[in-house]
Amino acid sequence: MKQRILIVGSGFAGLWSALSAARLLDLHDHAQTEVVVLAPQAELRIRPRFYEADVHKMTAPLEPLFAAVGVRFVKGLAERIDVAGKHVEYRDAQDAPATLAYDRLVLASGSKVLRPRLAGIEHAFDVDQIEQAVRLETHIKALAQLPQSSARNTVVVAGGGFTGIETATEMPARLRAALGEDADVRVIVIDRGSQIGAALGDGPRPQITEASAELGIEWRLNSSVASVDADGVTLADGQRIDAKTVIWTAGVRASSLTEQVPAERDALGRLHVDRNLQVIGQDAVFATGDVAYAAADEAGNYALMSCQHAIALGRSAGNNVAASLLGVAPIAYSQPKYVTCLDLGAWGAVFTEGWDRQIKFVREEGKRLKTQINSIWIYPPAANRAEALAAADPLIPVVA
Repeated sequence: MKQRILIVGSGFAGLWSALSAARLLDLHDHAQTEVVVLAPQAELRIRPRFYEADVHKMTAPLEPLFAAVGVRFVKGLAERIDVAGKHVEYRDAQDAPATLAYDRLVLASGSKVLRPRLAGIEHAFDVDQIEQAVRLETHIKALAQLPQSSARNTVVVAGGGFTGIETATEMPARLRAALGEDADVRVIVIDRGSQIGAALGDGPRPQITEASAELGIEWRLNSSVASVDADGVTLADGQRIDAKTVIWTAGVRASSLTEQVPAERDALGRLHVDRNLQVIGQDAVFATGDVAYAAADEAGNYALMSCQHAIALGRSAGNNVAASLLGVAPIAYSQPKYVTCLDLGAWGAVFTEGWDRQIKFVREEGKRLKTQINSIWIYPPAANRAEALAAADPLIPVVA
């Protein structure tokens, strides 16, 4: 009877886990283990691009790739993990209950933006999942049908972190594309921090500040949103901002499936894993991507909830889960090289290296790199068995 590696999730970490597991099994000419991916859709959704326009195009099909490398795809939504019984309960494509047993489990179910319990939060948009990003795009295109007003032409972005900055700096161009190039638009970032771009440290702050000034983006620092409604937001200090578009980008949390694995989790819900990405205290469960609290190097840095880390985490998790069944030595996850490429809209982009974010490229040079990352580097390989398996080597460095 075949053994089964079950991977829950088809995002960056799930995809690369599947390819890497298939690669190691292929290297050992081992056909007694199958690799199965369980996810709601056989596509990679290019989440790092959801702040852009034409978001409906930000997907890549995975079925041809999985078929080329011998990975079986099961369409379904995981609902319950039974660690003791080694199976996952899910709803299948017809919304019927079903079960998949496993010998080894790789949890790669990702994360979601954490919406707070604020009055009227349902009026806010986000760019976290493709359905919500499409909803935002439809809304922006429809703004031109509304009567001219300051609120119509205003976007409030709640959260001044990486996603908030990329979203805010893209908004002036997106608003003018909908309302006309001469439209008097306004974009306001609401941030709890005391400095612009505080979440990214001192390195890129001058560039973020310069881009914000050039693009006309306002920052309300030491501020937070108290409530949202269809016509704007009220801040914690009582100030009112009229805006037909409010985008929530603050806070993210690991998939709630992590709560079903008896193990320690961090404040973001991520499972504590060892250097091989095995969940500590669980012999048959590995975690990767946004659900893994994983040391990235020997200097005390931990992987972030980012595409950059998810790709390398996936390659390591897939290799090591297969190694655990083959009885061969694992390859410890290590990702000491860290870069940041922050899109700043029409201003350009800023590319940094290191955890202290040393500036390397700005404006047009940075934008060219960002375009390469977003349109080429983070996409899955072609449906060619040899090329795809070679690309899944966990020793390949990731710089996206």
